[in-house]
Amino acid sequence: MKKRLFFCLFVMLMSCISSFAQQAQSQKQPLTFWYEYTVTPGKEDEFMDLVKTVGQPVRDKLMADGVIMAWGVDTPLLRVPGNATHVIWYAVNDYAGVEKVATAMAAQIAKLDEEAAKSGASKKGQKPAASTMARLNEVADLTKVHDYLTRDLVIGFSPTSPAGTLPFVRYNFVKVKPGMAGEYRKTWEKYNKPVLEKLAADGVVLAYGLSVEEIRTDGDFTHYVWYAVKDLASMDKVRAAFMADRDRRSQEEQDAINHLFASLQDLDATRSEVQRSLIFHVPAPK
Repeated sequence: MKKRLFFCLFVMLMSCISSFAQQAQSQKQPLTFWYEYTVTPGKEDEFMDLVKTVGQPVRDKLMADGVIMAWGVDTPLLRVPGNATHVIWYAVNDYAGVEKVATAMAAQIAKLDEEAAKSGASKKGQKPAASTMARLNEVADLTKVHDYLTRDLVIGFSPTSPAGTLPFVRYNFVKVKPGMAGEYRKTWEKYNKPVLEKLAADGVVLAYGLSVEEIRTDGDFTHYVWYAVKDLASMDKVRAAFMADRDRRSQEEQDAINHLFASLQDLDATRSEVQRSLIFHVPAPK
């Protein structure tokens, strides 16, 4: 995400299977936890091996238990100096879910580190295998790690989504002026949400949301809009749908909408990014 979320429920990108969609919608405002990493060039495969051997078993188990709604790993479509190269994210219903994930991950790392230490001790003169954090430090710059916890204020899903999709997700970051958050949300829901709802109903958009940082760590934005699609070609359809919505209105109404959005936010702070999924896990349909 804008150095920064890929965020983004992302989240959340939890957008693909209708059974998951129903679960998320019933919760209304799920939380997504994001870990941003800057991986050393050439170490991408080693980083993904760590993801699959350390975190994936934990997150898949918690998803099977109903704690995690979805999880994945993303990488930016565009390389930007200073921005993270990989993002691991998971979505849960509430803070209790965040705690369960943190506890399970700590137990997994302790277990793997204990096994690594024993492996060295069992053979004379052999050094123990590196700890999990030491291995991670070899492939990523841990001084640049940035965690985010975000909440979807509004979230919607397509009723039909292709299984096995590795979606692309666009994030539009905005900085709403102080005291204008309520008016911004109302304006967004009036003019932009209906377009995304129709796109979701038509299967063009797999999922979408209006989100904020639940715990504020970044002063560059206050809100972000995200939507997930199955391929980049679908983004052309999203753009066309918004243009068609505005074109059907009178010039006076178009000007009024543009002025209203402009009055609510710092336009110079607006940023966008597109993430592509490397891993995208949601519950199997029942």
